[in-house]
Amino acid sequence: MGYILAAMNMKKTIYTAEYRAIVAKLKDVRLKRGLTQLEVAKSLGVGQSFVSKIESGQYRLDILQLQEFAKLYNKSLSSFLKEK
Repeated sequence: MGYILAAMNMKKTIYTAEYRAIVAKLKDVRLKRGLTQLEVAKSLGVGQSFVSKIESGQYRLDILQLQEFAKLYNKSLSSFLKEK
């Protein structure tokens, strides 16, 4: 019962400041590397709208997807999780 109550009180992670920071870092790295959303999408084997929705916060990124972005950008997974 305690688990259910705790789960009901949790914020959706897509709306947290921490999640927005991760998304901002993803976009920042992409732009610094001079890549378009379409180029990133092709490299990941997804559509451009997938990248767009992640960067705009419309789609929730899971840890495995974040790992794929990190590999593409030649960054550690933890570099996206660290606070500035």
